[in-house]
Amino acid sequence: MSFLKSVPPPGRSEGLRQQLPDTEAVLDGKGLGTGTLYIAESRLSWLDGSGLGFSLEYPTISLHAVSRDLSAYPREHLYVMVNAKFGEEESKESVADEEEEDSDDDDEPIAEFRFVPSDKSALEAMFTAMCECQALHPDPEDEDSDDYDGEEYDVEAHEQGQGDIPTFYTYEEGLSHLTAEGQATLERLEGMLSQSVSSQYNMAGVRTEDSIRDYEDGMEVDTTPTVAGQFEDADVDH
Repeated sequence: MSFLKSVPPPGRSEGLRQQLPDTEAVLDGKGLGTGTLYIAESRLSWLDGSGLGFSLEYPTISLHAVSRDLSAYPREHLYVMVNAKFGEEESKESVADEEEEDSDDDDEPIAEFRFVPSDKSALEAMFTAMCECQALHPDPEDEDSDDYDGEEYDVEAHEQGQGDIPTFYTYEEGLSHLTAEGQATLERLEGMLSQSVSSQYNMAGVRTEDSIRDYEDGMEVDTTPTVAGQFEDADVDH
């Protein structure tokens, strides 16, 4: 295919972890031939017998896994998904992608590679090497997400009288700063909260131990046992 180029294989200076000859490469269902797969810390490369091949940078690899599902592909292999486009129409599509970049940023190109070794027992070592090399290239977007974007409080500047510190009030002080409308809203919310707390003991007609205890504390209860069939509040003719 046209995107295959003459690329030097990664050497030990690039942290070569695995070198697997007789490995078939498949791109989006199309066979590229049999060559040598190089799993290095710097990049993932595959070269055929003539020295033509390609290299994949780890930041572009979004997924890699060992696939043993023979219904998806007839041979067990190392599956690699890349956020890039390869193939004969790569140059044409790259121009179109640049034009549509501003209008459709979420539609990223995807390519699927399958690397099929002649000996499937090598798959576990291939997968382990991929995991170790991928870990050396963390996603910069994930690192940026941990950064705090808010303003930091400068203790030293405040001690020198050059900084601002948030103002905190006690409950009474806070009430004094409320407007009439704010006080009315607060009273309404407190009333709603009180009703909510009260209703939790008698929800759907269910009486809990807490509701029974509250009931007994507020009312005088006649605990004299009665016999079934008798009524305490009515006269019964014998």
